[in-house]
Amino acid sequence: MSGPMALEPGGPGGTREDTLSLRLADARTLTLALPGAGPRQEAVDRLAADLADRIAPAVHPYEVAALLESEGLTGETVRDRYGHPDLFSLAAALFASVPRAHPEPPRPADPWRPDHVRCALRGALFALPGLGYALAGRLLPPDGALRALVAAGLVSWAWNQALGHRAHLRLAAGRREAGRTLLKGAPLGAVAAGSAGALLAGPGPVAAAVAVQSAYLAAAGVLLVLGRERLLLAALVPVAAGAAVLPWWEPGTLVRAGLPPLSSAGAVAAALWALRGALAAPPAPGAVRPRPLPSLPYGLFGLAAGVLVLLAGRHQPWSVVVLTVSMGPAEWLLYRCRGLTVAALRATRTAAGFRLRAGAVLAGCLLCYVGPLVPAALLTGADPLVLAALAATLWTALLLQAFGVAWPPALLCLAVAGAVAWAGSDPGVLAAGCAVAALCLTGCALWLLGRPSAHA
Repeated sequence: MSGPMALEPGGPGGTREDTLSLRLADARTLTLALPGAGPRQEAVDRLAADLADRIAPAVHPYEVAALLESEGLTGETVRDRYGHPDLFSLAAALFASVPRAHPEPPRPADPWRPDHVRCALRGALFALPGLGYALAGRLLPPDGALRALVAAGLVSWAWNQALGHRAHLRLAAGRREAGRTLLKGAPLGAVAAGSAGALLAGPGPVAAAVAVQSAYLAAAGVLLVLGRERLLLAALVPVAAGAAVLPWWEPGTLVRAGLPPLSSAGAVAAALWALRGALAAPPAPGAVRPRPLPSLPYGLFGLAAGVLVLLAGRHQPWSVVVLTVSMGPAEWLLYRCRGLTVAALRATRTAAGFRLRAGAVLAGCLLCYVGPLVPAALLTGADPLVLAALAATLWTALLLQAFGVAWPPALLCLAVAGAVAWAGSDPGVLAAGCAVAALCLTGCALWLLGRPSAHA
């Protein structure tokens, strides 16, 4: 090789651009671009600025190379315009010059966002049936009527809790499968509850009242599972209208005795219509029928919860009214607790931080539920300790059930209900037992909510 070699850009034998020229013996010149300065580096900088938002999230230069290729850059363009020997060299330079920036993915929609109207409506639906007892209660004989209605109510409550869980499992496969489960289970529950009450009441008006109550509770369970709350509300209009005029007008025996069966018949008709629509849905292919055992603890919890509520209402009837009305806000707070916990999971980077936030969410939601019940108890003359402890027990138990943890709440509530009933339903014993149960269930909920896998 002979001829001069320019060692500096722009020197003798060089060019104005940043090049390294090799003069060959046959008068040909090989020019190599030196990256890092000059007009070609300015072109690289401009390209980096133009593509910075798409280069910053890259985790490897090959991703930048794919981006450049998608922009239509050819090897010739890379050499002539940017002074790099190939696409991968330019991609490596761009990758090194643009700082890494990985934007957060868009926040997904909250899967646990509560339906405010539906929660308020369900709270009203839990309370409105009590107006039927205000209408027809004085028509029933005092001896034996209450025991028969309570026994039938407990059977219905337990049965509907278990049936509702099983129907929701089937609802995951399809509405037709859930409808078949409800069509078989609801009449059986009504018959079982009616038979339990009739054994205590004997023939007469009390047995008829037990049958009306059992039919209504079975139909209401069907409508609530299928999401037909408005139909149930429409069925309760006669009872609500009749009870609304009681402070100003005495409707008479015929109206008092006729409106509750009318609402019950309306609920049954609405349930049959809803079941007809569910059964008309196409069958789900490959649907597997769940085993009955997983629904058992839900029924046992329904029985225990009913006993606890009745024990509280034995000495303080208004506490039952307050607790029943609060079921709508309780359901709303269950959704909010789950949604806020999922948001805390996205916002934290450590397991300890998530457990702390999950505990704060649980404490806040529990306080928001129990807190307003204390002044409500004072206004109605109920014991605030009993009402607060019982409400905390039921809410934490329902929260655990929402996560599929059913046996601990059922067994603990059954144990408390049995102990309080054995002690004579003393309010102090009831408050202490529910407080212990609430503490145990809250600890279990803290352990559960603090596990990220529980929210997957």
